[in-house]
Amino acid sequence: MTSSLTTGPPLDALDAPRRARVAIALVFGVHGAVGGTFVSRIPWIQDRLDLSPGQLGLALVMPAIGSSLAMPLAGRFVHRYGGRAAVRGLLALCCLALALPALAPSLPVLCLALLAYGATAGMADVAMNAQGVEIEQRLGRSIMSGLHGMWSAGGLLAAGFGILAAHQNLEPRVQLAVTAVLLAALAQPVCNALPDLRAAEQAEEPPRFALPPRSSLVIGLVGFCAVFAEGASMDWSGVYLRDVTGASTTVAAAAYTAFALTMAVSRLAGDAVIRRLGAVRSARLSGAIATAGGLLVVVADRPALAIPGFALIGIGVAVVVPLAFAAAGRIGTNPSQSIAGVATVTYTSGLIAPAIVGGLAQATSLTASFGVVTALSVALLLSAGALRRAEPPTS
Repeated sequence: MTSSLTTGPPLDALDAPRRARVAIALVFGVHGAVGGTFVSRIPWIQDRLDLSPGQLGLALVMPAIGSSLAMPLAGRFVHRYGGRAAVRGLLALCCLALALPALAPSLPVLCLALLAYGATAGMADVAMNAQGVEIEQRLGRSIMSGLHGMWSAGGLLAAGFGILAAHQNLEPRVQLAVTAVLLAALAQPVCNALPDLRAAEQAEEPPRFALPPRSSLVIGLVGFCAVFAEGASMDWSGVYLRDVTGASTTVAAAAYTAFALTMAVSRLAGDAVIRRLGAVRSARLSGAIATAGGLLVVVADRPALAIPGFALIGIGVAVVVPLAFAAAGRIGTNPSQSIAGVATVTYTSGLIAPAIVGGLAQATSLTASFGVVTALSVALLLSAGALRRAEPPTS
């Protein structure tokens, strides 16, 4: 099956087909670096504006809301301007929006800045995933997991630089502004290497705000299960280690590190597994691994059990979202519209997961909350067949 963005010459007929893959991988890395840089300076933003935990939580919901509202707009944008121009323009806006939160003088302005940041990041996310799916199809082999691995690696690398900048007392407004400009500048020559994939002329232009097809929502629910486990583990692993297993603050921080690193490495290695096992079997294996990790976390009474459990959850959920995007990109006549639908559902999961875990923990216990995470991992295992469209293409 080929998508509607195939009216140009085959990718292997271009001068340098491998450059397209390298270029889109770097695009993912730049996008991840934007997020990693922002996350590293959240404590400074909180201190500067003297925000309570509740006020900070409100502000940090804004990027997800901005993404959810803007993603349905991406399909028309990609259709009108083409894949290369859409990625170039939206990624540049996303990079430049990084400078806005540090300049906000108050909580309301910070919320608006983060809303804009989330909107640009969300639309860029849809455009670059649509481009990645098309390049994957034309190359005839799985690359989406590796692309998302590059996103994770870019985020980890940028967060590391942010921590170093904080340690050196570098002025955050200067750091974020300079980083924003440098990343935006880097994105321009990188995007030049992307193929100029355009929608077929006979395809009807989507509406300005396009609702996703129902078939993509089914795929999105699979991604929902994975991202729920991811969001819960990222935000609550340290608290779980401290409160449930009695770990020290240093050891508790190691839980997130184990989770993030295993997820990044698994994504980078995931394409080889997908090529060997296929999309559905890879997703089922992922669900089984995530379930085993969740069970280990639930029964853990000491850090030596909980940390490997969170690491297994990271391994288990790593390739599911890339597979969900790959499957969505093979639906209908406008892949970016389907990808936007999957992205909206999956990222909504990441938005609500920490709150649901916290609410359940308040009503019952953190252990019970991660019982829910484990149950969703089982659901991921059982629903893996919905990702059949993401089977590696054959030449």
